[in-house]
Amino acid sequence: MKRRHAQQTDFKAVKAVKEMDNVQASSGESNLKEVLKSNECEPTQFRNDSHSVRLLENLQSLRKNKVLCDIRFKTNDGTLVLGHKNVLIAASPYFRAMFDNFDESNKDLVNIRELDSMVLKILVDYIYTGEFIVTKENVQVLLQGANILQLDFVSAACAEFLQKLLDASNCLGIRAFADLHNCTDLLSSCEAFIKKQFLEVVKTNEFLSLSSEDMVKIISCNDLAVPYEEKVFESVMKWAKHDLKIRKDVLSELMEHVRLPTLASKPDILFNIVNEPLLKNDPKCNKYVIEALNFNLQKSFQHFTIPKTIRCKPRQFGDSQKVILMFNRSDTSPKYYAEWYDPATTQRKIAPGLNEFRGLAGLVVMRDRYVFAVGSVNGISSKSVSMLDVSSQSPSWVPMADMLVSRRRLGVGVLDDCIYAVGGGNFKNSVNSVEVFDVSIQKWRLVSSMSIKRYDFGVGVLNNRLYAVGGAGDRKTVKSVEYYDPALDTWTTVAEMSGNRKGVSVGVMDGVMYAIGGYGAGKYLKRVEVYRPSDGVWSSVADMNLCRYRPGVAVLDGLVYVFGGERESFIVDTVEIYNPNTNTWTLERLSRNKVQIYAGVVVDRPIHCINLLP
Repeated sequence: MKRRHAQQTDFKAVKAVKEMDNVQASSGESNLKEVLKSNECEPTQFRNDSHSVRLLENLQSLRKNKVLCDIRFKTNDGTLVLGHKNVLIAASPYFRAMFDNFDESNKDLVNIRELDSMVLKILVDYIYTGEFIVTKENVQVLLQGANILQLDFVSAACAEFLQKLLDASNCLGIRAFADLHNCTDLLSSCEAFIKKQFLEVVKTNEFLSLSSEDMVKIISCNDLAVPYEEKVFESVMKWAKHDLKIRKDVLSELMEHVRLPTLASKPDILFNIVNEPLLKNDPKCNKYVIEALNFNLQKSFQHFTIPKTIRCKPRQFGDSQKVILMFNRSDTSPKYYAEWYDPATTQRKIAPGLNEFRGLAGLVVMRDRYVFAVGSVNGISSKSVSMLDVSSQSPSWVPMADMLVSRRRLGVGVLDDCIYAVGGGNFKNSVNSVEVFDVSIQKWRLVSSMSIKRYDFGVGVLNNRLYAVGGAGDRKTVKSVEYYDPALDTWTTVAEMSGNRKGVSVGVMDGVMYAIGGYGAGKYLKRVEVYRPSDGVWSSVADMNLCRYRPGVAVLDGLVYVFGGERESFIVDTVEIYNPNTNTWTLERLSRNKVQIYAGVVVDRPIHCINLLP
């Protein structure tokens, strides 16, 4: 009956078209063309946004009414699903290949064994409607079916649904499923979740069933979220002892990725590891234990050591891998203190124990982890050098080898794991001498001096050269700039800045050196200039909002952060952020009370401040 009704409808439509043709022929169509010739009008394109929707609705109606259906699919349970070959070919590469190249191309009944009837119905309905429902019960088979039919939108939707279900109890299983079905986004989400929730994941039964390859892949991650490395060690031992007879042979492959040397500050933990029978009886494992003991012994008399292997380097974790360590001076107690600051969240956290004033010292970072304060102790010229390992559980300044020359208001920079201390002094007595600290021998030595004496100047490292920018010396402020080439042990003068200034700070980002703030021509400055070695000249960019003398400068994630500084008789307790893409500065207030932020350095996020609290 339905087919007969459809045929009658089609007949009426054809009849209507013929009647319209007769009307047009008798209405003087040619006269309309003549009339329109007298008016100028550009061709106009029209689009019916509901056309495709209505077309799909009509096609689905035809399918449900079994009108013009030229293909039937039969599933293993005997269910038939009908469709139109042209529609299916247009939607699915799987069906295109089936009807173009295989025996099924001339058949109107095809057996589908890869999909059950429920999944096939959902996916064919989706082809005709663009809609489907995902549930916890059907998501697995629906994603598998969508992959077979190569319906990418459905696959992505199922992956997104699974991503919302992730928790510690299922993330490993979902990860394995995502890997099997090449769901790259879901796989990445699972791996990120596992790293972030590692301590919870290791409590599950799924963890104990991991293969050794999967274990290695997880514990080798540098950004595994563990507060202490012994948690990784404990997870490895737990996994190995779950099926010791088989797994003891691969224990050394896992221990290679446990960073035992980072437990150097915890001798009691190391003692337990040393006495673990499974490690004692395995030569390779024993080698890793000895490495940790030697590193511990070295750290006991030499506070600063450059890690020789990845096992000696603490893990780093966080949404942003870097944070800024800010140094503050306050009118209240404590008078001097430091804070961890995360620019991504603007959250801060007190860095306990860092209560020394390093305002006139040179501050520099090596390997994103070791902060060196060079010269000047409590504002007085000094040879003293201190080092802060931000990865330490209880970070504090420890003494290093003294410089050869007493310095304050100096410039410092790092080149090839060497620290350079440059110039320094005051308006009565300044120096142009330069010395370098070679970390491999832990000693200072003098190198070639600058062409002039400088103090209160900026230092930037660009293209393996160390630049000295502006400053003052011999009772006058200068605008000159020169650079040191360590390969030649020479200083070379380059283009001058637009004006004399001291107290200028320098930041380097993306091959560009920024000279920021300072004091010149009798006033405090908010001027900013940039230098590109390829151009060989200085040019101006947007001024800061505030004048700043000797501010702290840090570069992070494509932005320049300028902290505190001095301005006339006022201390500056704000930060300004420069975006080179827009050539604009954004002003933010960070301090709680009247606080001068006199320096800021970018370091790896310490594991003990994963969650910065306001």
